[in-house]
Amino acid sequence: MAILIFFLAHWYLSLFSQTFFLHRYAAHQMFTMSRGWEKFFYWFTFITQGSSFLSPKAYGIMHRLHHAYADTEKDPHSPSYSDNLFHMMWKTKDYYNAILNDRAGIEPKFLKGVPYYALVEKLGDKWFVRIAWGVLYTLFYMKFATHTWEYALLPIHYLMGPVHGVIINWFAHKYGYINFKVNDTAKNLLPFDFLMMGESYHNNHHKLGGRANFGIKWHEFDPTYPVILFLNSLHIIKLKRNNDLNYM
Repeated sequence: MAILIFFLAHWYLSLFSQTFFLHRYAAHQMFTMSRGWEKFFYWFTFITQGSSFLSPKAYGIMHRLHHAYADTEKDPHSPSYSDNLFHMMWKTKDYYNAILNDRAGIEPKFLKGVPYYALVEKLGDKWFVRIAWGVLYTLFYMKFATHTWEYALLPIHYLMGPVHGVIINWFAHKYGYINFKVNDTAKNLLPFDFLMMGESYHNNHHKLGGRANFGIKWHEFDPTYPVILFLNSLHIIKLKRNNDLNYM
């Protein structure tokens, strides 16, 4: 039971960091926050993503490129230009590292307003830090695992961020249903998104890229959106005008 609780906590906390901070904030700037709260969520992302920490700066830039060039040769991660899932993941890694290390020659329009906190960016990308997180996960399993099969979950802990990314960037461009005609292959992977906290409504998001609520139809509940509304009510964040409480 302890292993299952730990796995689910890591899955959803890491996923929240990705969808709330990296995706909706860093990439799309759907809301604003103070510099202090931005640093808080940087640390929150570092802790919850752990060994698979993704740079908000690099993620934000790469995701903007994905929207601008979806399913073309310039898309950083399109199934249409990859031989298989693992080939796409490797290409994404290379593109991410090129952006992270300022080797990608990105146009200035894609760089505007992306967050940057040097301490966490550099700390989170160091290999000894990533390995240390992996060791901590392993030690937890050694202490609390009661069945051998539970150790099969460990690789997901090590690569949690990329696993979340590939579920959407591969499967939500191949499988699912469509609410809107868009100029790419983005689909809604799940009719009720219990797995990806709203991220699986990918077709909706590609049509309405600035909308904080990824759900459209009555059954498309986006679990991250009520959290956004709550944080907005506490003045921790401020939803932008096109994402206020009346924009439903």
